[in-house]
Amino acid sequence: MGLTERQYRKQEKMNGVVYYMSPAPSFKHGIINGNIYNMIKNSLKDSLCLIFMENLDYHYHLDENDDYVCPDIMVVCDRKHLKGSFYNGVPKFIVETLSPSTARKDRTEKKDAYEKAGVEEFWIVSQQGEVEIYYLKDGKYVLEHDYILQSDREDEDYNAEQEISLRAFPHIKMKLAEIFEGVD
Repeated sequence: MGLTERQYRKQEKMNGVVYYMSPAPSFKHGIINGNIYNMIKNSLKDSLCLIFMENLDYHYHLDENDDYVCPDIMVVCDRKHLKGSFYNGVPKFIVETLSPSTARKDRTEKKDAYEKAGVEEFWIVSQQGEVEIYYLKDGKYVLEHDYILQSDREDEDYNAEQEISLRAFPHIKMKLAEIFEGVD
């Protein structure tokens, strides 16, 4: 018995259209996601919340359609909405790390889907050292923070030590430099 296309190729379905997630993202994409994942995971160990990295489909409007995405990083706290390989509740936090092939979709369609679903905090992270932090306010995302890593201590805009915390988990803190550690 052979594997179906779905079983061996990661994909997402948005607005009824299936998008295959290939080619695989760059190593920098994986390093950034791993850095963020590890910092959050270590801080959630005594929590009911769980963190997932690129391995759980998010059915964001199950009552309307069967669309789903696979966020780079997602924190969920309502475990009753975990069903096999997908989650259909409202995550507390999502990160999308941009790749050249997905940047436009991440900034538009996915951002709109997360906003409509009520995801409280959404980060867009670029491999070039930028972190955009959006908070849901009156049902719409508002860009609250936008950091571009400046790691040269001699530069007046040096910000590598800038501490960022998650809104729903203020005890989870990470430095801007830690997010991009190992990328260069």
